[in-house]
Amino acid sequence: MKKLLRFLKDYKKESILAPLFKMLEALFELFVPLVMKKIIDVGIANGDRPYIVRMCLLMVALGIIGLVCSLTAQFFAAKAAVGCSTKLRHALFAHIQGLTFSEIDDLGTSTMITRMTSDINQVQSGINMVLRLFMRSPFIVFGAMIMAFTIDVKAALIFVVTIPVLSVIVFGIMMITMPLFKKVQKGLDRVLGKTRENLTGVRVIRAFAKEQQEIDEFGQSNALLTKLQMKVGRISALTNPLTYIVVNLSIAALIWVGALRVDAGIITQGAVIALVNYMSQILVELVKLANLIVTITKALACAGRVEKVFEIAPGMVYGDAAEYEKKRAALAGKAAAPAYAVEFKNVGLTYRGAGAESLSGLNLKVKPGETVGIIGGTGSGKTSVINLIPRYYDATEGEVLVDGINVKDYPMETLRGKIGMVMQKAVLFKGTIRQNLQWGRQDATDEEMFEALAIAQAKEFVDTKDGKLSAPITQGGKNLSGGQKQRLTIARALVRKPEILVLDDSASALDYATDAKLRKALRQMRDKLTVFIVSQRAASIMHADQIVVLDDGHVAGIGRHEELLENCSVYQEIYYSQFKKEEEKDADKVARNSKSGQGKEVRA
Repeated sequence: MKKLLRFLKDYKKESILAPLFKMLEALFELFVPLVMKKIIDVGIANGDRPYIVRMCLLMVALGIIGLVCSLTAQFFAAKAAVGCSTKLRHALFAHIQGLTFSEIDDLGTSTMITRMTSDINQVQSGINMVLRLFMRSPFIVFGAMIMAFTIDVKAALIFVVTIPVLSVIVFGIMMITMPLFKKVQKGLDRVLGKTRENLTGVRVIRAFAKEQQEIDEFGQSNALLTKLQMKVGRISALTNPLTYIVVNLSIAALIWVGALRVDAGIITQGAVIALVNYMSQILVELVKLANLIVTITKALACAGRVEKVFEIAPGMVYGDAAEYEKKRAALAGKAAAPAYAVEFKNVGLTYRGAGAESLSGLNLKVKPGETVGIIGGTGSGKTSVINLIPRYYDATEGEVLVDGINVKDYPMETLRGKIGMVMQKAVLFKGTIRQNLQWGRQDATDEEMFEALAIAQAKEFVDTKDGKLSAPITQGGKNLSGGQKQRLTIARALVRKPEILVLDDSASALDYATDAKLRKALRQMRDKLTVFIVSQRAASIMHADQIVVLDDGHVAGIGRHEELLENCSVYQEIYYSQFKKEEEKDADKVARNSKSGQGKEVRA
């Protein structure tokens, strides 16, 4: 929590004024029982009506002043709490954006959403309540006890016994419930994760008629959360009855002692009323304090969860811009420019927490303007290879070079600016086609967008939509087909005008004819791109300058289509599973001719 308090530094004035005005309100409130004592002992005892009216007006004035102080305190407390939580939410979002894919994989999406929303809201409530009540309630409790001593020392000793007992109850319950609230938030993570999975995969769930199974699993997670919340709720609920019992017993004792001392002529009837009022004030404030403790307990538990995210340091350190420029200038000063656009030197990759390497021993040199195809079975490491180029993950062995410079020496913006990345899953955002394409480059003109759409084979269907570039797209592109989404994501990458284009199985939803047109359009571009194509289709990569064949994270072969078809058994297996061998074609042809001959004989 201490680390999170730095977000309050811009609200020092509000953080001081809020409790200060609350204490002023409390101070005026402490004077009320004394005024009440005067009304009874002087005004009513002597039948002095003008005196009673003056005292009543004084009480009204104290109430109005207290109300103004309370509203002022509430304004400053709310301003500080909301401002602090806003800064905290921005900082947390920026921190998460700075984390690598490895850290995000470890954290999980659902828990990050919970910490960004629910947890920070609890922290906001905690700050607000602390600024308003954390000093006010103890001030009234101890202030009432001191004021009681000014009235009668012996009767005030009841306060001395009552306050420690109440403190033990309140703080004891707080110590018990704090770890339980942490468990509640973890349970909320699980429920949110299950909800998110169901909403994201609703079509798959319905396709396999798994609705009831998902309802049952959600019910189990929800029941566990309910059980945790009820447990902590029952413990927290003990606060009010226990404090009421103690305070009311104290009031009974106070009336009994006060009555005896009034009968003895030691104190007045007004003094007893004042003492009871002070005890009632203590009761009200301790109930507030109990609720405050519950809120603070939740806030501290949530603050700890948020702080743990901040404690996760990004696993990647990006290069310094000045150092990068020196290295680039040194390369440019040589006789020849860097010979390779991308180079892998004995590269290996092991994902965090994985038991084995996902990629090993990759050596590959790609010249500018070349097209590289990457093919292999499911889980062979195709996506792992291309994720190393924009440095989504760091190679655990060897090094990856772009334009002759290690990707670790690039500033992030410079490296990602060179690369147009089209992910395996086509992701579009709610807005218009234009707004989605502008993710590639914010200042792209309509002409540049249409040019990119034409290359991506998307212009034809965009032209048919009302508004064309202004046509709306729903969240995730749900109002488009799979092929349309893939073509728009390719166009978005092309709008960026990258030097390197990476297509991670991003044409899987396209028919063979459209796929062929796309590859032809890429080859005919004015600015020759270095293209990496990851595909399950041999037809999509067979015309590439180089083809990398992967098998279970190992390189099974690198070469052109004809070479691999002769020398690489893994490539042969993939290719012939999609295309028939020449012998099979000849056999099919003979069989067709034979059937045709038999048909002629029958007709004859």
